[in-house]
Parts: sequence; structure tokens; C-alpha cells
Amino acid sequence: MPRPVLLLDVDGVLNPYSAVECPPGFAEHSLFPGAEPVRLCRAHGIWINRLRQTFDVVWATSWNHDANRLLAPLLGVTPLPLAHMPSPPFHPREKVRVIARFVGTRPAVWIDDQHPPEARTWSSARPQPTLLIPVDPATGLTREAVDRALEWARDEDPSATG
Repeated sequence: MPRPVLLLDVDGVLNPYSAVECPPGFAEHSLFPGAEPVRLCRAHGIWINRLRQTFDVVWATSWNHDANRLLAPLLGVTPLPLAHMPSPPFHPREKVRVIARFVGTRPAVWIDDQHPPEARTWSSARPQPTLLIPVDPATGLTREAVDRALEWARDEDPSATG
């Protein structure tokens, strides 16, 4: 079986923008003048590096190249491949076409806070194993979501490390 892809969103997943206050374990970073600070958690970098042992982790975010330029160094990860999204603003359903093209026939996990109905339709229609992991944009990525992705990969491929 080909190595699975893990598609990773930023806002709502790594940056819990809906939290009223900066959550514990997160630090605020002023990355864009005049914009709200970006909230990041160093543990996410550790988790991303752990996920890379099993998955080809890919940015699936409107941050596009800024994810590698601005976020990767703050998270302590080397640059990730990019599923290049349209320029914002765009509707979340527009991600589905980009992701479908990027993933091709490989197994895939997609972690996002805004999976549109089209994402569920796409994932359920694929013959390849596919898992959508929703994230609460007030909480961000949790260890539970990371473990769910790793367990899914083990279940789909008993030879997978984990």
C-alpha cells in the first residue's frame, strides 16, 4: 500500500482562532501587521514530526507558502509539501478539488475545522481508505486527533510503524 497522506489545515487546527483567550500551552505570535495574533503550541510541532514517521504530512491551508515560511520554524518542523489552495477568501468546498488532485489514489487523512459536505461526499466515494478528522476551532489540534490518525494508519496497514 502506498504511504498515506495527512492533510493539515492551520487556522482552527494549529491556530485555535475561536478560543476567547489564548489556550494554555499556546503562545501568541504577531505575524501579520494589524491582524489578530496567531496562536501556536510547540507540542503541535512534536506531534507533526511524529505523524511524519507514518504519513507524508502536507499543508492544506490558505496559508500556502507562508505555512513553511512563518509557521514551520515556530513549530520546530522542517518545511512540508503544500497542496496549494486558492487565494483567500474562498469557500471551504474549494479545498476538496485541490486535495483530491493532490492525494490522487493514495490513502488519506484530512484534519480540518471546516470539512464541507463535499469533503464527506468525496471521502466516502473514494475506493482508497480516507479519514476526515474534524477539529474544534476553539481548541485546536489535540493529542486525541493525532492518536486517531496514527491508529487509523495502523488499522489500514498492519506493517505501519506506530
